[in-house]
Amino acid sequence: MTEQKSISGRAWAEMLLLGLIWGGSFLSIRVALDEIGPLTAVAHRTGWAMVVLWIVVLLRRIPVPHDPKVWGAFVIMGLLNNVIPFGLMAWGQLHIASGLTSIFNAATAIFGVVAAAVFFADERMTARRAIGVTLGFAGVATAIGLDSLHNFDLQSLAQLAVLGGAASYALAGVWARKHLGGLHPVLAAAGMLTGSSLITLPLAWQVEGPITLALAPDTLVAIAYYAIIATAGAYLLYYRILQMAGSGNLMVVTLLIPPVAITLGAWVRSETLGPQAYVGFALLALGLVVLDGRTWRAIHARLVDRRLPHR
Repeated sequence: MTEQKSISGRAWAEMLLLGLIWGGSFLSIRVALDEIGPLTAVAHRTGWAMVVLWIVVLLRRIPVPHDPKVWGAFVIMGLLNNVIPFGLMAWGQLHIASGLTSIFNAATAIFGVVAAAVFFADERMTARRAIGVTLGFAGVATAIGLDSLHNFDLQSLAQLAVLGGAASYALAGVWARKHLGGLHPVLAAAGMLTGSSLITLPLAWQVEGPITLALAPDTLVAIAYYAIIATAGAYLLYYRILQMAGSGNLMVVTLLIPPVAITLGAWVRSETLGPQAYVGFALLALGLVVLDGRTWRAIHARLVDRRLPHR
């Protein structure tokens, strides 16, 4: 069950900041993709973020595990939470708008509910969750559009790739719960990024050529943003918010990301989305609100209150 806490003003401010940071990551990745390939973009993201988080681990003197099973779990976690989703979404952004990518990325929460129901006995698919998931998938289908379903092309494949990345994030959540519980979250993030970098660095080098920093200033700024700020820094901020506000309240961040990404994509790169994308996001957002549960409980409480006799 998701944890619900009251949200302080500071937590609200930091959730807004996190939404802005992650929303901006879609634009920065797209800028970098003008000069480097998707795998190289991912290698920069995991590599530099790994360095930053290990510095944090050392400064905080967080104990480092020596069990090979833990490091093996880090590699699998890196594959599921970084290599596959980062790679699929970066490639997808070459063919669809950044804002649309962010909308499909928001479906991670929907896939997460389904994955949890499949793998964990205490996360069964209740009526509320089923309604939320149905609304979410209806939103995804609407955002994709009937034309894409009938006329399958490269853009359609890119949309499916991004959704595949969202599904991989959900499976990563399952893996983390099963194999990384009890570890300090910053250590888990650093270990995960180490595992993913062991895959992305040689893979990018082999497929797209040597990795270099002899790049245009715009590309370097974009890499620095999405690797250091929107990955390493965002992980640290995420865990702060998790302690302050609880996991259930972090659903708010999911709803903040697409509007930021859509606005930046339109402003900086003149990207446009069709009406179906906005309708799809509205349905997806409604599904996330239902999954959050508080609105559902408020409606239920009001109905019960009406049934009770009043003096």
